Amino acid sequence: MTAAAADRPTVRWIARAASRAKRVVSVCSGAFLLAEAGILNGRRAVTHWNHCEALATRYPNIHVESDPIFIRDGNVFTSAGVTAGMDLALALVEIEHDRGIALDVARDMVMFMKRPGGQAQFSAHLAAQTVPAGAIRDLQLWLLDHLTEDIDVETMAARAAMSPRTFNRRFKSQTGQTPAKYIAECRIDSARRLLQESDLPVKSVAAQAGFGLEERMRRAFHRAFG
Repeated sequence: MTAAAADRPTVRWIARAASRAKRVVSVCSGAFLLAEAGILNGRRAVTHWNHCEALATRYPNIHVESDPIFIRDGNVFTSAGVTAGMDLALALVEIEHDRGIALDVARDMVMFMKRPGGQAQFSAHLAAQTVPAGAIRDLQLWLLDHLTEDIDVETMAARAAMSPRTFNRRFKSQTGQTPAKYIAECRIDSARRLLQESDLPVKSVAAQAGFGLEERMRRAFHRAFG
């Protein structure tokens, strides 16, 4: 993508085409081409989570957001990774036609759901996949299916076949966070998905995400998002 963004004829063509287009769309690191063409100046934009910092540093006039899976700012659309581009494509079908047709397309493509653009692109589930295979990753994946249980460090350490002290040290070295912080993020991630993708009342969301009480979930959201 760096080489493409340095190709002046390509960048000039993109700028000319964008000035005549009804909509301008990028997928993943394609945002760098739109940025180089000046199309994203003053706009909100997103790219793959691993490249958001580079996009923001290289193009300070762009309001880069690292969380959403896609963003619409006027007639310009940017998306996160390649699969997020599929969600963006479905959103464009909905804009051009209607939600029913977009859902029909999603079913035909064997996509489980049509995700909203505000859904987080880097979730606790994805974080678990980035850890090397072993006892810690196995525990992370187990926790995702047991969020409603009352889990303490001793329980997690025993499941990972480690002493609590060793477990705490190894978990933090491999994940960059404490076990308690990871569980909190898992529960917030689960609640966000349920709020976005279901019609469950808040009380049921709090229970299914492992918070138990609505007020406990509200406090967790306030700490995480202000």
